[in-house]
Amino acid sequence: MSRPIALDPYIVDILMRDLVGHDHTPSAFLIYLWLWVRTDGGQRRFAASLSGIALETGLSKSSVQNSVRQLTSRRKLISVTRDGPTTPPVYEVLKPWARG
Repeated sequence: MSRPIALDPYIVDILMRDLVGHDHTPSAFLIYLWLWVRTDGGQRRFAASLSGIALETGLSKSSVQNSVRQLTSRRKLISVTRDGPTTPPVYEVLKPWARG
């Protein structure tokens, strides 16, 4: 059974247009939404492999890899850390627009 998801209005009003229209990276928007759900809107961290994300979203592994790179390096919308070389990356959703 699915549960309702609360989205910050910024995600739909601004971020979607920026990533899909301006940056031409709809896959990055999809990955951000997927991570938003998995982290309860940035309230916790979530570990997942690139292959796992690809399987769950229907994207190719290379699209996921490029999207994660876009969201971390260029946009700074997610943070990625690793506990070790054989552990899956741990993702944190960032909300730079909400900083006060």
